[in-house]
Amino acid sequence: MSVIDSKALLDLDPALATDLLVRFLRAEAGKFGFERAVLGLSGGVDSAVSCALAARAFGPQNVLAILMPYRTSNPDSARDAERVVAATGVQSKLVEISDMVDGYLDQEGVQDQTRRGNVMARARMIVLYDHSARDNALVIGTSNKTEILLGYSTQFGDAACALNPLGDLWKHQVFQLAAHLDLPDEVSAKPPSADLFEGQSDEDDLGFSYAEADAVLVRLVDHRWSQDDLVRAGFDADLVERLGRRIVINQYKRLPPIVAKLGERTVNQDFRYLRSWGH
Repeated sequence: MSVIDSKALLDLDPALATDLLVRFLRAEAGKFGFERAVLGLSGGVDSAVSCALAARAFGPQNVLAILMPYRTSNPDSARDAERVVAATGVQSKLVEISDMVDGYLDQEGVQDQTRRGNVMARARMIVLYDHSARDNALVIGTSNKTEILLGYSTQFGDAACALNPLGDLWKHQVFQLAAHLDLPDEVSAKPPSADLFEGQSDEDDLGFSYAEADAVLVRLVDHRWSQDDLVRAGFDADLVERLGRRIVINQYKRLPPIVAKLGERTVNQDFRYLRSWGH
C-alpha cells in the first residue's frame, strides 16, 4: 500500500496546530513562573520546529538555542542550525562537546557506535540543563511522536526535557509545520539524522522510512487498527510486526522511573497530583 494513502489521516491544519502549541508552551511554562527557554539546535527539522515555536511563545530574545557539535559532526549541521537562528531571531551559543565526550570515551575505551552516540546525546543534555539552571529557563524537547513510539531516542539524552511541543506530532506533521513556519528549505529537505557519527542517517538506523512508519503507526495507535487489520489492508507484514514490537519493547523509555511501593501514597502511582498540589 502506498504511503500516499495515509495523507488524509496524517495531515493537520498547520496554523491551528501552531497556535495550540504556542499556547501550550506559554501556559505550561507560566504555571511555574518560567518565561525563558533553552533547547539544543542540531540543524535538523525537529529542533528547528521546536525553536520556531518557542520563539513565538516566549519571544526570540527569551530563547537560547545551543549548537553542540562533536568533532565528527557534519559541518553542514552547524550551518543549517545557524540558518534557523537567523530565521527565528533567537539567541544562540556554540558549545563544542568533543573534549567532555572524549574524556569519558577515551578513559573507557568505548568504540561501539551506539554507546558513543548515547554519551554524546547525554553530554548535550548536561549542557542544556546547566544553561537552564543559569538562565532560569525550561528545556524544550525536540522528539516527535514517531520517534517516541519507536524508542528512537536516548534516555536522559535527547529524550529529556521539561516541555515537548512535538511529542504528539507524527514526523509527517513536523514537516508540515516546518513549511508553515517558513523554516529554511535546507533544513526540511535533508535526510533526518541525529548526527551522532559520520554518515549517520535515522532511516538507515531504523531500516525503514519515516513515511512508511507514519503510515502504519497512525493506524495502529491513533485509529486502533490491529496488526492483522494492517496486513489485510496491504501493509507489509514484516514491517507491521517490527513496528509493533518496537512500540512494546521501548515502553520503558516512555515512563518515569518506576518507584517501588511501600507507603500509603506513592509518587506516580497513588499520588499523581504534583501540578495541582497546594492549589
